[in-house]
Amino acid sequence: MVRPRGWHLREKHVLVGGESISASLFDFGLTFFWITSEALKRDSGPYFYLPKLEGAHEATLWAEVFAHSEDVLGVPRGTVRATVLIETLPAAFEMEEILFALRDFSVGLNAGRWDYIFSTIKRIGADPRCVLPDRSDVTMTVPFMKAYSELLVQTCHRHGAHAIGGMAAFIPDRKNADVTALAIEKVRSDKLREATAGFDGTWVAHPDLVEIAREQFDNVLGTEPNQLDNLRLDVATTSDDLFALDEIGGHVTNAGVVTNVDVGIRYVAAWLGGTGAAAIHGLMEDAATAEISRSQLWQWVHHGVRTTEGVLIDGEYVRGEVSRAVGILANADPQEADRYREAAELFVTSALTEPLAEFLTLAVYELLE
Repeated sequence: MVRPRGWHLREKHVLVGGESISASLFDFGLTFFWITSEALKRDSGPYFYLPKLEGAHEATLWAEVFAHSEDVLGVPRGTVRATVLIETLPAAFEMEEILFALRDFSVGLNAGRWDYIFSTIKRIGADPRCVLPDRSDVTMTVPFMKAYSELLVQTCHRHGAHAIGGMAAFIPDRKNADVTALAIEKVRSDKLREATAGFDGTWVAHPDLVEIAREQFDNVLGTEPNQLDNLRLDVATTSDDLFALDEIGGHVTNAGVVTNVDVGIRYVAAWLGGTGAAAIHGLMEDAATAEISRSQLWQWVHHGVRTTEGVLIDGEYVRGEVSRAVGILANADPQEADRYREAAELFVTSALTEPLAEFLTLAVYELLE
């Protein structure tokens, strides 16, 4: 299953009419052209995982691309199968429309939890009623995340589509039994919650966690392959539920600021080194969690939030923490010191720019080039 890059990205190495091509079309086109014939011979097919959509208009564009490509290669309609990541706040309001737009190709929707948190901050985080606490307090059981998750299951099953759960970030460490035990317990609890909520399948961040997740789903599904008959008629999500960020509770702490700075710098440095998913402090971090880190810092600075310890979170405080973090990282790994400094400057700029920049990766891509 191939995940094309989002519509906001360009492939700079390929020009059409003197302009760089859409990265989405580049990734899909190459994959579809080269694998379809062989995949069909193996009773498989061209399967895609579509990220970052914000509405049905983007799903309609994908449907047009799929249909055109199938016609060019002379394969039946619906040869392409696609799962859409619901990982933006606007898309949560158009899940049915997205499924309808992709009705010839869609197999389901996936709850992309980390990007969804980032998107929520990006879209409504300037509202003082929508200030989020430390990332560790924003779990899938807080009201707005629970509402989004249950609405996704209900919407999918109403239309016979599969609902796929999100990735638990905890990962085992084969050299540390305590870390592994904690990861297993966290993942077990998360996957039991998803299976009980009606999801048909899920993501894990590490192969050692596959059986843990499978066990929880088997306990709920038994021998059934899915839960399409679980229509979740008890769910009555409203738009207010999706906006209920003020009902979370939790705290903004000094430790939360330090964690966001540390994770953001470490991740951007890893990304510049060619690693898209990096194990950091026992969690599998990706671009979405780096986006949460910098957007939370932006939000706290924007609203002049004080930590529970009484510290005002402003640009000076954030830059001081960034400087301190770079010093620690550079001392621990002198050979990578320059990369950490580059990463830190990109990260802190994206965190403090007004208004909040749409995507961290756009600026990082420029440096990578």
